[in-house]
Amino acid sequence: MATPNDLQFQEFEEAADLLSADPGAPTLSMSASNDPTTTAGAPAAGEDVKLDLSEDEAAQEESSELLGGQKSAGGFWTFEYYQSLFNVDTVQVLDRVKGSLMPLPGRNFVKHYLRNNPDLYAGPFWICVTLVFSVAISGNLSTFLSSLGDPSYHYRPQFHRVTIAAVVIFLYAWLVPIGLWAFLTWRQGAERQVGGYSFLETVCVYGYSLFIYIPTSILWIISYEWLRWTLIVVAMVISGSVLVLTFWPVVRDDTRVTAVATVVTIVVLHTLLAIGCKLYFFQTAEHTPPATTKAPPIHPTPGGAY
Repeated sequence: MATPNDLQFQEFEEAADLLSADPGAPTLSMSASNDPTTTAGAPAAGEDVKLDLSEDEAAQEESSELLGGQKSAGGFWTFEYYQSLFNVDTVQVLDRVKGSLMPLPGRNFVKHYLRNNPDLYAGPFWICVTLVFSVAISGNLSTFLSSLGDPSYHYRPQFHRVTIAAVVIFLYAWLVPIGLWAFLTWRQGAERQVGGYSFLETVCVYGYSLFIYIPTSILWIISYEWLRWTLIVVAMVISGSVLVLTFWPVVRDDTRVTAVATVVTIVVLHTLLAIGCKLYFFQTAEHTPPATTKAPPIHPTPGGAY
């Protein structure tokens, strides 16, 4: 029959031997020691010791901070700062594009789609680049198709339209948001109740609001003026609604004259962009029939000979 001495845990004896060999070695305990007589040098037995994380655990903690948005970006001179501006996936881009195509009252684009994570990848860059080429190429095709039956017309690729479209669209997509952001920031300092968005949020909203003009410019190839103007009105209403529904909650607490003037300026500039692109890139070619040369009249000569 086993005696009580045989049932003792041998691991405790091994631990005691190790402590006797190295008395200064730190130990772990489930409870902290409350003995005030412990020295400040080496940790005594029973004192909690904080373990250093391994490399894998540190990497997992860092990735969880990135996913949770807890890691702060560095200064604007660091690569991490600009990396955060392109931290967007396909699902988020598609959701923001859908939000720009279906503006709903009471649904703010910044609050519901950007969610404090504006990007410079899709909105202010790729949508503008795609719109530049769609407007320029569709304008060339429209001119070619409308002049297809004219025998005196010789098609020449108009590459300068790409440059003009790029200058106009990028100036609008960047300079107008810069001016609007500066004005709202100034009004925010002058009127305490006026809110505002960040510069990146303002630029991002303008970039996504231009997406509706990409399919519209492709449909402008159809050479029916009534259809083109109908598409312009529909595109301006959808795109302008995104801007109005986004910026009206910011300026409505300002004075009535300032709020109305700000919204009207946003709509007018947006309208000028759409109408200007249509009038310049999609001009209706007028076919003038070739002038027919008439034969000179024949006068009879004396004697009856012609």
